[in-house]
Amino acid sequence: MKLSLFDYHLPKELIAQEPAAVRDASRLMVVDRKTRSVTHAQFSEIGQYLPNRPRFFRNNAAVLKARIFGQRPTGGKVECLLLQPAEDALTWWCLLKPGKKTFTSGGFGMAGEYSAQVLEVGENGSYRVRFHPERGKSITDLSERLGILPLPPYIERTDDDPRRDNDNKRYQTVYADFDKRIAVAAPTAGLHFTPELITELENGGAHFHDLTLQVGIGTFHPIQVENIEDHNIHSEWYEIPASAFAELKNPEAGARIAVGTTSVRSIEDAMRRTQLSPENCISLSGSVQAEADIYIYPPSEFAAIDGMITNFHLPKSTLLCLVSAFLTPGSDEGIQWLKELYAEAIEQKYRFYSYGDAMLIL
Repeated sequence: MKLSLFDYHLPKELIAQEPAAVRDASRLMVVDRKTRSVTHAQFSEIGQYLPNRPRFFRNNAAVLKARIFGQRPTGGKVECLLLQPAEDALTWWCLLKPGKKTFTSGGFGMAGEYSAQVLEVGENGSYRVRFHPERGKSITDLSERLGILPLPPYIERTDDDPRRDNDNKRYQTVYADFDKRIAVAAPTAGLHFTPELITELENGGAHFHDLTLQVGIGTFHPIQVENIEDHNIHSEWYEIPASAFAELKNPEAGARIAVGTTSVRSIEDAMRRTQLSPENCISLSGSVQAEADIYIYPPSEFAAIDGMITNFHLPKSTLLCLVSAFLTPGSDEGIQWLKELYAEAIEQKYRFYSYGDAMLIL
């Protein structure tokens, strides 16, 4: 399947640089797969379009202030992007800028704060780094004190941009669990929810279930091979509590709606793994824990999702592949349909990407 099938042209002015003034004031494109109909609404009106007794499955990972800075022994500046822990809490896989010079110098740090030793070169330009904090006991503490939230590259900010104060609030979901500051990118479909909207939906019969997926830098990596099947998909750790997983396995209890592609990725990976090898992914507490390496593209089927909330995604991305598959499970017709939906969104001046508007696919 050719990568060009998942390409489209987006006017630059439609790439959202800031969130909507109010979270649920963003726009919502409602797509009904049975009738092939499209409705334009506001996210605050989502309750009008939901089936009875919807069950939402959402990613509660919080975004880590993963960009930290330091100096090499020679005095040269270093930028470090924390990706994920390695063998222990003080050893992380990171991206370094400059990478080769920093690796050659052996390490970097900041006087009075931390020192770091670069241990080895990994895959995709990453480095394994051992940190020695001088204040606090964890890398999370260090990054929260010194770091900067790692916004996607298409959101244009300088490091001292005054809008970063607002980003610190708005590039997190209102239900983010700050004991789970493990993501380097937000689960952006969830950014549209407000506490008031969640309460309104719960009062109307909806239920919300949390899971955790460690959204990594791979979510921004475009597919760079001619045939999408040849793409090496990134892996991301996740955990689905036993209670949430039991709900997912019960289709009769109400529509199962994934909030974002990160939730879809966790759920579909968990369903596959527990069928093939439950002893390798079900913990003593009954939660499902694994590294999601599932790659979803047409004509994939879906095991446990009846609906999806998602933002508008980059061309030639794995997320675009996933959404097109969900539009028409078991066929490749969703590729062309998604292009038509995106063309309509562009014509209607929807805002795209992380701070942009949303789709509800039922």
